[in-house]
Amino acid sequence: MPARAARKRPIEYSILYTATLCLLAFGAVMVYSASSAESLLNGSNDPSMYLKRYVIFGLAGLVVLHAASKHGLRVIKAITPLLLGASFLLTIAVMLPGVGVEVNGATRWLGAGPIQFQPSELLKLALVLYAAQLLAARPRSVRTVGGLCKPLLIVVGLACALLLKQPDMGTAMVICFAIGALLIAAGTPTRTLATIALALAGLALIVAIAEPYRRARLTSFLDPFSDAGDSGFQAVQALTALGSGGLFGVGLGESVQKIFYLPEAHTDMILAIIGEELGLVGILAVISLYGMIAYAGLRTAKLARDLHSRLLAAGITSLILCQATLNFFAVLGMAPLTGVPLPFLSYGSTNLIVLMGGMGLLLNVAATGGRAARAGKPRLEAIQGGRDAQGRDRGRRDGRARSAGARGR
Repeated sequence: MPARAARKRPIEYSILYTATLCLLAFGAVMVYSASSAESLLNGSNDPSMYLKRYVIFGLAGLVVLHAASKHGLRVIKAITPLLLGASFLLTIAVMLPGVGVEVNGATRWLGAGPIQFQPSELLKLALVLYAAQLLAARPRSVRTVGGLCKPLLIVVGLACALLLKQPDMGTAMVICFAIGALLIAAGTPTRTLATIALALAGLALIVAIAEPYRRARLTSFLDPFSDAGDSGFQAVQALTALGSGGLFGVGLGESVQKIFYLPEAHTDMILAIIGEELGLVGILAVISLYGMIAYAGLRTAKLARDLHSRLLAAGITSLILCQATLNFFAVLGMAPLTGVPLPFLSYGSTNLIVLMGGMGLLLNVAATGGRAARAGKPRLEAIQGGRDAQGRDRGRRDGRARSAGARGR
């Protein structure tokens, strides 16, 4: 019986695993619904083309998830510097002539044909792992901006500069938000956080107005209907899809926007198709699943047995939630469009597999750190004089508790 109880997974593990599987299953259904018409229209004659690829990527992600959930924490400290260095090199390689693959005016991918790899997805996870490891090793560095700059903020700044060069401002924003949440979890003083936030806001404004296409996105976000045929087209079509869905939607597979109007319906804009076909109820279901990840992930961080595991769990949870929130805000017209996919739901090979690996690490912390926290309570009760402790005292030859100093007699 005790051995069986020791193998039982904590509730946080079950919640995280269940929410991830539900998002994957829901994602497969919605990717097929959002892409089947486009697959027929582009001449492939296979309406399930994107579904098949999504299932293959999902299965590969599940393999990575299970491997990381069993062995991730034992090796992650050793490979984090290597992973970060490889991510930087691959991100730089994307920008080399003849190496990177350009899609829709952005050069973010390596590979050819249907098999492509996006190094920026690996980079954002590597930065979270690196930040968690560095802050755990140097907990006092969070007290000042100077302590954080050397070298954490410098490394994050270099990574964001490379991403903006691609350009990929969405991933850079996700990294900044996730690292900010990690700094809060590490106990960074409010004044230090405010200083960093103000500096980042100023830089973001400069970056946003420096490039014409970013200015266009910013102005279209403020009033998308002023240029509904050009810069505001995608935002207007997303809002139209959400508005036509109403409370319960027009029915699964019955979307009109995905066929003729809404670009990237099965990737960045899959939430708009969910809203059109399943209505507000479908969107609330998605929010509930991410809410489960938020609750279980943050509780896992709270119950972790050491600082590194605690920050690792908080960082990965924040990474998933920040990316989901940014996608939600963009589709709902509350933030500029950034091209950030919806975690576990949107079609995208690298994003799906990388986040599944991150979820595997989070499951590893839930399975080890959470159980260790619970295992400590019975021992404290015995020390405080529970029934087991009283029984041991009564079992002594003289019927009295051992007095202080009896150990050396």
